[in-house]
Amino acid sequence: MSDPLTLHPELLPIGLALALGLLVGVQRGWAQRHVIDGRRFAGVRTFGLTGLAGGFAGAFKLGEPVLSAVVLIASAGLILLGYWRSTRDGPDVSGTASMVALLTLAAGYLAGSGEGVVASVAVGLMVLVLAMREQLHGWVQSLDEREVMAIARFALIALVILPLLPTEPMGPYDAWKPRQLWAVVVMVSGFSFAGYLAAKHFGATRGVLATAAAGSTVSSTAVTASLAGKLRAGAGDPAINNAAIALASAVMFVRVMVLTYALAPMAFLALCRFAVPGLVVSLAATWLILRKAVLGEGGGDPSLKLRNPFDLGPALLLTALVMLLSLVARWVLANYGDAGLASVLAITGMVDVDSAIITIGNLPVGAIAARMAGLVLAPPIILNTIIKAGMAATMAGGHKGWPGAIALAASAVAATAGALTLL
Repeated sequence: MSDPLTLHPELLPIGLALALGLLVGVQRGWAQRHVIDGRRFAGVRTFGLTGLAGGFAGAFKLGEPVLSAVVLIASAGLILLGYWRSTRDGPDVSGTASMVALLTLAAGYLAGSGEGVVASVAVGLMVLVLAMREQLHGWVQSLDEREVMAIARFALIALVILPLLPTEPMGPYDAWKPRQLWAVVVMVSGFSFAGYLAAKHFGATRGVLATAAAGSTVSSTAVTASLAGKLRAGAGDPAINNAAIALASAVMFVRVMVLTYALAPMAFLALCRFAVPGLVVSLAATWLILRKAVLGEGGGDPSLKLRNPFDLGPALLLTALVMLLSLVARWVLANYGDAGLASVLAITGMVDVDSAIITIGNLPVGAIAARMAGLVLAPPIILNTIIKAGMAATMAGGHKGWPGAIALAASAVAATAGALTLL
């Protein structure tokens, strides 16, 4: 007996279109389960048939283009007519149902056309957004005007300005790539905004830890200094403050791995050889110190909270530093080789690790070997960790900051041991 799918291969895409429509229908039917029968815009069967209609139109768009167009246009017309009648009966009708129906028709058309993966991903995302209705509405209602403006500004720099910038290198030694430099602004601003949202969401339950982790997405050095000052003043639980110092170090290691993967991928595997041990030790130290703490429900430390959810100032300053450092690095590499480059990055990285990573990413392809790139990044990251350990030990006064300082020193030792494996 012949397999029907072998004789009619178009049946499988059409079946997928029907399945995707039914999936959407199940979600919409459950969401509208309390609506009186006859008052719903569409139910499980209607959405299933909408997907099926789109599947037919897509499957026969080449063999029967007129029939395909008629089915597609008629189905879209019926959806719009249904929405129009619903708005006549009740002015408070949501436009979500009609938009979902049109997207289901489009997904069915893609599935019928052979674009099953695209259709499945689109429907999966649509169902996820629909299922998160309450969470999304609650999140929107919690936003204030400043946060809405921050979202709009981030969209401007990430979705409008970034794609328009050229990718070709320019300037002395071809040291500057405009799009890559602006990507630094986008990433640092994104880290800042994500940190702000994390502090806002978790501040009520794990205040100091949440705000320390959030602030470390921008500057773990600044967070360590702030926490050391808090320890010196005797504010809050010393164990939590020291645990937050260790956690800030862990976030720093995560941040440098993300930045390296995004901006200097050739150095990523080598960097992980010493960044992962440092991360593991920092997380272990955080857990050990927290065992001595009493986790309360108080809010975070106001000195650690990001004042502005979208502050371009630090991002632009970092970009200017990277431009200068990229030019110096090109000159040093041309005149003194890898050893000179490592010295320059070690000195600058003691204050700002990110600039060292971005500078490596700005180097020409093949200018430095992958293993050497990882080795060059090791000194700034390890020295930065050691400096923060010294800050925790001295700025906190007495022995108050010793647990955090020991945690940082241990992570620096672990990172150094990992870096030595690259030699």
